[in-house]
Amino acid sequence: MRAREKHRNGQCNRWHTETERQKLAAEGIEWNFLTYHKRPSAPATLYDVLGGAFFVWRKMRKEKIDVLHARVHTPALMGALAKKFSRQKPKLLFDIRGFFPEEYTDAGIWKKDGGLYKSVKRVEKWLFKESDGFVVLTEKAREILFPESLETGFDAARRPVEVIPCCVNLERFETANENSRLEMRRQLKVEDRFVAVYVGSFGGWYLTAETADFYGELKRKKENAFALVLTQSKPEMIEPLLRERGFSEKDFLITRVAPGEIPRYLSAADTAISFIKPCYSKQASSPTKNAEYLACGLPIVVNGGVGDTTELTEADETGVVIKEFSAESYQSALASLDKLLEDKAAVSERCRASAQKRFDLKSVGGERYRRIYRRLLGKN
Repeated sequence: MRAREKHRNGQCNRWHTETERQKLAAEGIEWNFLTYHKRPSAPATLYDVLGGAFFVWRKMRKEKIDVLHARVHTPALMGALAKKFSRQKPKLLFDIRGFFPEEYTDAGIWKKDGGLYKSVKRVEKWLFKESDGFVVLTEKAREILFPESLETGFDAARRPVEVIPCCVNLERFETANENSRLEMRRQLKVEDRFVAVYVGSFGGWYLTAETADFYGELKRKKENAFALVLTQSKPEMIEPLLRERGFSEKDFLITRVAPGEIPRYLSAADTAISFIKPCYSKQASSPTKNAEYLACGLPIVVNGGVGDTTELTEADETGVVIKEFSAESYQSALASLDKLLEDKAAVSERCRASAQKRFDLKSVGGERYRRIYRRLLGKN
């Protein structure tokens, strides 16, 4: 039975892979991939790095490559090694994304003074030396890593630096309108409820108990509160916590929906929640869910200490920022949220405008990537 199921899964994966390859080919993109190995962790990663470096090295022998664009540390190491041992010297763009070594120490996976952490930091230092340009997700990350680029857009060695947050395709969220709102609220039977939505996983960086506590304070303040939770995590991670905080079965829905359905579900909500563990590494984080919430016109309830979230939320008046995880702070946030929602149309418009200005895939993400490519290639 297990063998048949494994065979079916393999067939499904191959079909999915080929479908994606054809979609990319239609856009003029050739997609090649290597199998990812997970265990044992360090040896598997070393094996993947060497395999990836060899693959890129062979590719460069056959084709003229202008830019090696590496997303996060492991692919950057593949690119740097391939470039080191090749006659061809393309530009290496290190798309850093996050503070990878610190993420593991903040999560308690590695010891800060441990050998693995120190080894990865040495590799990171070498990657910074070998790279020709850099992308980070937040202005906070830029301030920490490349403070000299704040004014010029270049680091001390005259290498280009861009801040490109996690962006969304705003066209996908055009379905989140008043018609879909009414339809979804009827479908969910929440026409007369105050709906607070949460999208994403629980556990790790994503604060389950704190999210449940906020829902509990919301329920105490608003008897008609409804918790809409769209998650791939097991419902058991959040459902008992909601019940402990006064939510009956008719007061919440925990479900998994396809990515294409997210905008419709979000349109049914009145506000959205995003609580992420505040720590050093998360200064480099740009939560995609926040951009999705804003694209649907939803005011957000967020905590400080995560990337540029506090500054952007306060500057654009698109939600409220939790200063600490406490009942008093939640109550204060809910009072501020009520004030924002006195003019629901205005706050919704501000949220959509913020998404357009700061997180649009085309005008923000696309334009900034084009700009750094031009700078890498000496065309700007």
